[in-house]
Amino acid sequence: MPLLVAGLVAGCNAPAPVVSGGTAAASAAPSATSSAAPAVTLSAAPAVTPSAGNASASASTSTGTAALKQTMESVLKSIAAASPKPAQDAVRSQLISAGIPGSAVEVSASKTPTGLDVDAIAAAARLDKDCVMGEIRDGQVSVSVLPVLASGKCFVGDSR
Repeated sequence: MPLLVAGLVAGCNAPAPVVSGGTAAASAAPSATSSAAPAVTLSAAPAVTPSAGNASASASTSTGTAALKQTMESVLKSIAAASPKPAQDAVRSQLISAGIPGSAVEVSASKTPTGLDVDAIAAAARLDKDCVMGEIRDGQVSVSVLPVLASGKCFVGDSR
């Protein structure tokens, strides 16, 4: 029986697979001179095959997803430059202002239930079967591409 339990525990601790549409975003300091992000048109586009040199790209990323990722990163860096701990509504409105449809945007809470600032705020934009996930933590921005959840959303739990 102990062997069975150890096998079950080992199976529970296995890391979940991560699908990334490109290289990880560099943690460079945000630029104060960054310009406004270009508007994004969310439409299906032909798949782009990742370069052979990028072993971390295990799935094709559409050009639409790549453009959305670039816009998300640009907007979040601009927000982080203005405030390392932005409010949920500010993040949401800036992403929508950049051309991302409001119905595709999810943003995590910026305050805890007791009114404290959260350590990081996350945002996601859904396009087809991809979720472009972005996070602002201590003024630094990271963006990645993950698959849409079975629920059709990018976040588990409460978000606006």
